[in-house]
Amino acid sequence: MRRAAAAGTAGVALILIALLFDAAPLFVPGVALVVLAMAAPVWIHLAASAAHIERRLDSERVVEDEPIEATIEVSRGPWGLPGAAVIDPLAGKPVPIYAPLSLISGGRTASVRIVACFPRRGIRHIEAPTLTVSDALELARVVRPSPSPAQEVLVLPRTGRVKWVPGAGEKWRRATGAVAIEPLGATEVDGLRPYRQGTPASRIHWPALARGAGLLERRLRADTDSRPLVVVDARGSGPPEHLDAAVRAAASLVLELGGRVGCGLLLPGEHRPLEVEPDLAAWPVAHARLALVEGGPEARAPSLAQGARHAQVVYVAATSMARLPVGLVGAGVRAAVLVMPKPLCTQPLHEATFEVAGCVGFVVGAGRRPRERAA
Repeated sequence: MRRAAAAGTAGVALILIALLFDAAPLFVPGVALVVLAMAAPVWIHLAASAAHIERRLDSERVVEDEPIEATIEVSRGPWGLPGAAVIDPLAGKPVPIYAPLSLISGGRTASVRIVACFPRRGIRHIEAPTLTVSDALELARVVRPSPSPAQEVLVLPRTGRVKWVPGAGEKWRRATGAVAIEPLGATEVDGLRPYRQGTPASRIHWPALARGAGLLERRLRADTDSRPLVVVDARGSGPPEHLDAAVRAAASLVLELGGRVGCGLLLPGEHRPLEVEPDLAAWPVAHARLALVEGGPEARAPSLAQGARHAQVVYVAATSMARLPVGLVGAGVRAAVLVMPKPLCTQPLHEATFEVAGCVGFVVGAGRRPRERAA
């Protein structure tokens, strides 16, 4: 409103000068400035009060660094919108709207499409958008907030492919004494099913192919006690990037192992794991719970309930560790894979079993250091 007041003051000054010096030509611009200074704020207030702004999100969930789209609908009243701009946290800067809502030639509604992404997981609170209305000379400006409440978006940790190193299965079998073909998960044959692209040749049922039944593969069933258990330890005082890397690695491992033989997921402070079957029906729940993991020195350590037994554990830690925690040794764990962010690894990388999402996994025996097991 300062510009409107300045314009009105200038108009009054011109009128006074015209009266004092008998300068009739100054009356017209003086009166025009006074009328403009009085009419512009009234018009802008009426236009802003009749306008409406609303935002729609395409989804309430999005994976890290993946785009999410929002559509902002702006509608005007009978007074039009001489000049407007949408201010939204997702856009980062004002988005102007001019001709589409003009009183003379514009329509009654306009849409603004915004594409944004979030680099880190967690819940993001997005405040409601606002509409800034002003005249062409910007003599008056009114901010019209959206009546809709703030929205929330759950940012899920991104997943990556698990890169198994050569000999990973042999390292695991040596540590656990298992006879499984796969690097993780003791399995047994549970019938046949049509061949899927990428299935190892060791699982192809060659007798069926010889009989002319087509290409079939052995369907494997994992025992409950021998299914891999992915444990997340969020304790640590390092930078948040270490915890984010550990959570991404855990999500990638759950998706990989759960889709192959099924697995469990044990989160900090919990005692019973969430079971993810090969059909991945529980994967959306596990993915969302991983997005909400909070770490720090005061974070609670994961621990299994009494009576729970898991022979194979994948322990994902956000801090440097050298052995499996004592609390899991008594749960029937014969061996484990310690997974840590690569900057925290003190073991030689050639001893690694796999790499995933910036983390490295090392096979260790229960309660023993990697070097002690190798020795």
